[in-house]
Amino acid sequence: MKILIVVPGEVGRHLAKMLSSENQDIVLMDDDENRIKDLEDNYDLLTKVGLPTSIKDLEEAGVAETDLFIAVTPEESVNMTACMLATNLGAHQTLARIDNPEYLQPKNKDFFEKLGVAHLIYPEMLAAQEIAESLRTSWLRQRTSFCNEALTLLVIKVRENSEIINKEFSTGYFSHKKYRIVAIKRNNRTIIPTGSDMVLAGDIVYFITTNEYLEFVREQAGKSDFPIRNVMFMGGSRIAQKTIQILPSQTNVKILERDREKSFSLAEELNNTLIINCDGRNVELLKEEGIHDMDAFVAVTANSEANILACLAAKRLGVKKTIAEVENNDYIMLAESMDIGTVINKKMIAASYIYQLTLDADVLNVHNLSATDAEVVEFIATPGAKITKSKIKDLRLPDQVNIGGYVRNGVGYIVDGNTVIVPNDHVIVFCVSSAIRKMERFFN
Repeated sequence: MKILIVVPGEVGRHLAKMLSSENQDIVLMDDDENRIKDLEDNYDLLTKVGLPTSIKDLEEAGVAETDLFIAVTPEESVNMTACMLATNLGAHQTLARIDNPEYLQPKNKDFFEKLGVAHLIYPEMLAAQEIAESLRTSWLRQRTSFCNEALTLLVIKVRENSEIINKEFSTGYFSHKKYRIVAIKRNNRTIIPTGSDMVLAGDIVYFITTNEYLEFVREQAGKSDFPIRNVMFMGGSRIAQKTIQILPSQTNVKILERDREKSFSLAEELNNTLIINCDGRNVELLKEEGIHDMDAFVAVTANSEANILACLAAKRLGVKKTIAEVENNDYIMLAESMDIGTVINKKMIAASYIYQLTLDADVLNVHNLSATDAEVVEFIATPGAKITKSKIKDLRLPDQVNIGGYVRNGVGYIVDGNTVIVPNDHVIVFCVSSAIRKMERFFN
């Protein structure tokens, strides 16, 4: 597949790095040579200095032979114009990063396709949805649902009080089919469990289950539940604004915003939200503004370090649920090790969404799991696919792959070795990023 990425901005850079190891024909375009020189020097890809809104530069970059044209600059108008030009110059598929959620309404899909923009992505909205999902359930680090919640991925850090620790998988303790542990994160290492593995205290554990057994998972993990009614945000970013708009109406929200002018504009835009013009990094100020009464603290400023430190301070002041936006990849592992509840990285979320467009198999969702090198992928089993030919235990799946469950006729099921996948099943696969291409062959 030939992919042309208009790369200014972190989403484009991260996607380029993600795809460069997959033997794809990738060309990066930027009007600033210095911004893409390091990518060309360190990764297996080509670069083109030019403007994405220049017909001449697009033609010289080979847009006519491009299978997927991706414009993810911070400028929405540039992205939309570039995609329209690329389509008319011969690109097969296009994707534009946008800032206007109105464009995402289903009624507008055909309109933009006619203009030449096949796919739209709003990274801040995707990040907001992740945060809102995390705030839905107090005892989870991350929650991802599939097929209208027929199956759910739960990410939980287990402690010494958990019932599931120190039990080898080969003992049959986990053979109840109420959930399946698809991965374990331990000391910055992702483990796909085998028979001799066990869960240890301090592990981050990835469960696939159904809504029927959410309480069973919570009890086994040794977690207590509490309602999240009072939430404090540090930073009035677009992510904060979009999250607040999709939170339940009964949620009480405070925003701490340093910029005075922005505080006034937020007060006009967000009804029933208390806006406080102050620096949320000040511990004494946090106390004054009622941090002790908060059920959750969400730090979503543009400064990753400030978000991490503020969440640590909130934890020490008694807040049980903390969420930090960490856009600096080098700090993600650090944030996880510091016991920050949920880490959000919008460029990773966006890159996973875009990545699924590069797959040949019928894929509905690709979810990046923060602080791991792994993804959760929702495949659809096509008639005649290899995945439907044998029991799962006889398929000889690639290393570092674990099938968690499947959805058949809208109903979710947990797999075991004797499960047989049938055509049109939606299959939830957990695998390290390098194994996704290998799994494609089982579903084509």
